[in-house]
Amino acid sequence: MASAKPRWRNLLWLAFFFLTLLWPIQRLVENYYLEGLQRKNGQTLDLFVANLLGTLQRYEVLPQILGRLPNVQQALLAPSDELAVHTANQLLKRIQVQTGADVIYLMDANGLTLAASNWDAQRSFIGNNFSFRPYFRNALQGETGVFFGLGNTSFKRGYYFGSAVYADGVVIGVIVVKVDLDFTERLWGQTPEQLLVTDQNGVVILTSRADWRFTATRQLTEQEQRSVAEHQPYTSIHPSRINLKPQDWLVLEKPLDEIGWKVSVLTPQSLINEPVRTAMAVVAASLFAVLLILGLLMQRRRHYLERIAMDTHAKAVLEESVRTRTQDLQTLNSRLKQEVLERESAQQDLVRAQDELVQAGKLSALGVMSASISHELNQPLAAIRSYTDNAKILLDQQRTLEVRNNLDLIAQLTERMASIISHLRAFARRDRLASEHVALQPAIDDALALTANRQRSLQVEIIRDIPDATLWVEAGETRLRQVLSNLISNALDALSESATPRRIWLNTQVQDGWVVLVLRDNGPGFSAEALPQACEPFYTTKTSARGLGLGLAICATLMKALQGRLLLANHPDGGAQVTLYLREIPSSVNLRSNEDRFE
Repeated sequence: MASAKPRWRNLLWLAFFFLTLLWPIQRLVENYYLEGLQRKNGQTLDLFVANLLGTLQRYEVLPQILGRLPNVQQALLAPSDELAVHTANQLLKRIQVQTGADVIYLMDANGLTLAASNWDAQRSFIGNNFSFRPYFRNALQGETGVFFGLGNTSFKRGYYFGSAVYADGVVIGVIVVKVDLDFTERLWGQTPEQLLVTDQNGVVILTSRADWRFTATRQLTEQEQRSVAEHQPYTSIHPSRINLKPQDWLVLEKPLDEIGWKVSVLTPQSLINEPVRTAMAVVAASLFAVLLILGLLMQRRRHYLERIAMDTHAKAVLEESVRTRTQDLQTLNSRLKQEVLERESAQQDLVRAQDELVQAGKLSALGVMSASISHELNQPLAAIRSYTDNAKILLDQQRTLEVRNNLDLIAQLTERMASIISHLRAFARRDRLASEHVALQPAIDDALALTANRQRSLQVEIIRDIPDATLWVEAGETRLRQVLSNLISNALDALSESATPRRIWLNTQVQDGWVVLVLRDNGPGFSAEALPQACEPFYTTKTSARGLGLGLAICATLMKALQGRLLLANHPDGGAQVTLYLREIPSSVNLRSNEDRFE
């Protein structure tokens, strides 16, 4: 018994020593789990910020590109033109679907919305005035307008990019692209960690918890309250305060200096406390096991083998638990590294795709110009070839006078080709052409003469209802002949697939200061699908060997440059009908200027 007291006294001292080790061990375990959690949250935060900034940068230059489109500018220049506004609506809707933007809308210089991608929606932006938004004011000053707020019409959050639309160096309106950021909340998912994105006012604008949305993390200043009342970015002018207790959350923050936001990840303290308690339980159990083992070792010699067995079993259980936990942590770390590599690869693919998109746009513009030149030169080239073949035959017959006439015609066609190239180059530079006083009947005669060989080969009857008195119109002589020859060629193409008799009707009349030229054929006409798209570039119902889909598109562009109109329809009796509206010049003013002057 005397020897037992020192033995138990030593056990008590050893137990006290172990107890003193529990506090530093607890601190080490807390630091270990805290560093691991912050490292994981930091990587997640970096990926979220990169995704958010990448999304915003993708849409930043879109308003500037859209502001240069002719259809957008035409809607601002002629807001009363229903066709121009409807064309702009369809264009904005098509671009909105292709880019994934929430909504794209066009405002005049006063902030009134004229066209929008949601023009056919129940809550359309058309007719609303958003001049109070800061993105509108900044855009009018020549800056890129940016703004985050809750939509007054859609009641959806979004990030707005605004850019001014210019015409002749003057701001005529503002085009705005709204980006939906709700997906960022859904992207975060259902995790114990909470996302918190605050703006420059300290108000929560994006969060993984719906009850935190549009709450304030601090008291707003008077200037900030006035700004909120003026710009209306939130649901309330005086947002309620969010109560975040420091003892309940571990906060990791990252400022976004580019847009003035701050992104925070809030981790519940329980994610640290629970594993720490588990680890400390394992440590306490281990210490208790050591004490138990030492106590057992101090027992009688007859219990020696039993004590050895119990010690071996306890060590095996402890090592297996540690090994299992270590393996789980290694597996989780490997999975996290793989996800990081996949997201970095996806970001690189996105950057490459954006570069390829820009290059494709450049190649497309070059292709349009090349195709236009090729299309417009094919007809004169075909006529030159025909005259050349005739000249060879006439030379063999020694009919020199007729050969000379053919050479004169070839020279005229070469001059026409040069004029066409000049005009195409002028359209590419967006030069403004001076108007002329042009006689309509000679232009019709020249267009018919240019296609005379095809008329004869197809046995097409030309029925003319044109007055003898000269009709003077405001146009360009070369451009008008170009339009008429293209329309007649298209009619001949349609009639080539029809049975005889084949007819083309030409009718003119004067209406309210306009000379109206109606060209009709008895061909198959326009299909329901082709009629609304016939004037779009590269749209054609012909095979690629017979047409490029540029004829009607060029005619529509030239008529717009001539301040006229081109309308397509199907005649009630069958066949296609094309109507040209040209401004009438009174017969008292019929002096012609030089052909196609440039101003």
